Amino acid sequence: MCAVSVLIADEHEVVRRGIRALIQEQPGWQVVAEVTNGRDAVAKANEFQPDVAILDISMPSLNGLDATKQIAKVSPGTKVLILTVHDSHQLIPKVLDVGARGYILKADAGRDLITAAKSLLSNKAFFTPKVAQIVMDGYLGKGPKASEEGFSQITGREREIVQLLAEGKSCKEVATILGISTKTAETHRSNLMRKLNCHSVAELVRYAIRNHLVEA
Repeated sequence: MCAVSVLIADEHEVVRRGIRALIQEQPGWQVVAEVTNGRDAVAKANEFQPDVAILDISMPSLNGLDATKQIAKVSPGTKVLILTVHDSHQLIPKVLDVGARGYILKADAGRDLITAAKSLLSNKAFFTPKVAQIVMDGYLGKGPKASEEGFSQITGREREIVQLLAEGKSCKEVATILGISTKTAETHRSNLMRKLNCHSVAELVRYAIRNHLVEA
């Protein structure tokens, strides 16, 4: 069997340990890096150019959606598999939009993770049955609509901003982390609040967490 290199990105050590054990059972498969946040996932993808990246969707610093989008730029040959506890109708189309072609629930990982990774390596998409049904419902127009139109208008940079705000960072700290001016960070924050009809940072963060845009 050809060698397969894998990047694991999940905040929780017990999850990473479980994924690593599954990977190491496969002859020729190797975990080349383990990280706890999205920014490090992008950096390690750029460094190692792994065949597969397994990403949690809710990570500190940079969430799985935006990390996937950036990995596609720095390591275009990497297949991204999203592993999450969320089976949200709103999230699944966004996962597809950023370039991931696999989406499985953590509860199904023991059964489906290796099968999913092999599917991606064969240039095939993979969804667990529950997620596949959600995708089909969305295609047929049966899925629930987003509660607020602004949800679909949020940019990648704005998701980065709200992720850092949810972690308790000030606008000045956000600006330093992202390499932008404080005024620009404040403008992004104001745009987010306008789009989502939120009247305070606390309300903005609650909205983002409730809709699985970020996780505190």
